[in-house]
Amino acid sequence: MKVRRYLRGSGRVLAFVFIASVIWLLFDMAALRMSLNDVNSQLLKERVIRERELLKQKPRVTELVKGGFKHPVQRVRKRWDEGHFNVYLSDKIPVDRAIPDTRPEMCAQNLVHDDLPSTSVIFCFVDEVWSTLLRSVHSVLNRSPPHLLKEIILVDDFSTKDYLKEPLDKYMSQFPKVKIIRLKERQGLIRARLAGAAVAKGEVLTFLDSHIECNVGWLEPLLERVYLDRKKVPCPVIEVISDKDMSYMLVDNFQRGVFKWPLVFGWSALPEEYIKKHNMTVADPIRCPVMAGGLFSIDKKYFYELGAYDPGLDVWGGENMEISFKIWMCGGEIEIIPCSRVGHIFRGQNPYKFPKDRQKTVERNLVRVAEVWLDEYKDLFYGHGYHHLLDRKAIDIGNLTEQIELRKRLKCKSFKWYLENVYPDMDAPLAKAEGLVCEQLQQLVFLVCFCLLQSQYSASLLHDSGFGLQPCDNTKPELRWFHKSSNSALVG
Repeated sequence: MKVRRYLRGSGRVLAFVFIASVIWLLFDMAALRMSLNDVNSQLLKERVIRERELLKQKPRVTELVKGGFKHPVQRVRKRWDEGHFNVYLSDKIPVDRAIPDTRPEMCAQNLVHDDLPSTSVIFCFVDEVWSTLLRSVHSVLNRSPPHLLKEIILVDDFSTKDYLKEPLDKYMSQFPKVKIIRLKERQGLIRARLAGAAVAKGEVLTFLDSHIECNVGWLEPLLERVYLDRKKVPCPVIEVISDKDMSYMLVDNFQRGVFKWPLVFGWSALPEEYIKKHNMTVADPIRCPVMAGGLFSIDKKYFYELGAYDPGLDVWGGENMEISFKIWMCGGEIEIIPCSRVGHIFRGQNPYKFPKDRQKTVERNLVRVAEVWLDEYKDLFYGHGYHHLLDRKAIDIGNLTEQIELRKRLKCKSFKWYLENVYPDMDAPLAKAEGLVCEQLQQLVFLVCFCLLQSQYSASLLHDSGFGLQPCDNTKPELRWFHKSSNSALVG
């Protein structure tokens, strides 16, 4: 009986302990659930805060109206000409604002070597807007691994704005890696870049425009490609910062830089059959026939082995064609790297003045490129509206001897090879242009050209057909006639 009573008592104790343990476990689970809810609530709160921060970057003109600012539209218009984008709104946005990570998902898991080369980032500017220049620099400082960023070089191409002088020096003095070089006279983008490259100490040169924002993880993928092959010239995907509301916008995948006659840069989607044939993913490097020119990385020694930029090119225009043909035809490769993204403000026109006539400057540069690199295909260039440039009395393109010798020394391939192997979908029929229509009428007693008469011409010249006769003038585009054959346009 005593044993039975003892067991009964022990059973009650065990039952009590079991029940207490279950209750305690339930309390623990409830507490754990509450803790998890707190964590999730905190994470949700942080996410909402981040999303709100991003939303703050959206157009704020309406908010400014509600906030009591008078006539923001007028203020926007008044300051537009300072940079040919919404300068008023740009100045309201923090210089270190957050932007969405637009990389393909697999990019975050990509591994890179731990001994990548260092780079010097070179910005060239003239009368750049204060807020966009600072935002460009901050984006590089904030989103570049410190051990890979050797320095940031700001090349001031003889700016006239007071805020880009002592105030800029004072502001940038807080960043030891930022150096400012000031040119003593206006040189233009091409020679300004050469000036920056000449003092750069990094193993790789990275050229950027002065109105950009580098995205998360932008630098490592570029340096990785140079590390794997020093003759690769990688370019980031150039995304769009709206000139109107400063919002950051994505671009389509598989885009590459190309050209159309007469050496006009543009963007084109990679052919679908090429993507399928090579089993490409959205994160794979894309072969690029022509770089946009403003944003790219290149091994410093290789840059100079190629002869850098043609020093005979003036100011701006055609330099992207020249270096692209040079890279491809002389043994290198140009790639667009989808895991590297940089936003860029695309402006309707340049806010600064050219030291010389803009059209003539660009034309002169393109003629130098055509004469050195296009071989027999230069006839297609001249035939697409540039026949008047064959007259060397009308345009001085300078001496080409050094560039021609450079091409021979580097044993560069032909432009025909470039078209067949780099840009095979380019339509380039070899057909010689015969000149202007007026040249076919020189046997007449007087030299005339047919022209389609527009409203700006004298009404006395108008005929029912809309045609008339005027003295020939090779410099007037309206007096040039085009003969269309297949998909090409040639001066007839």
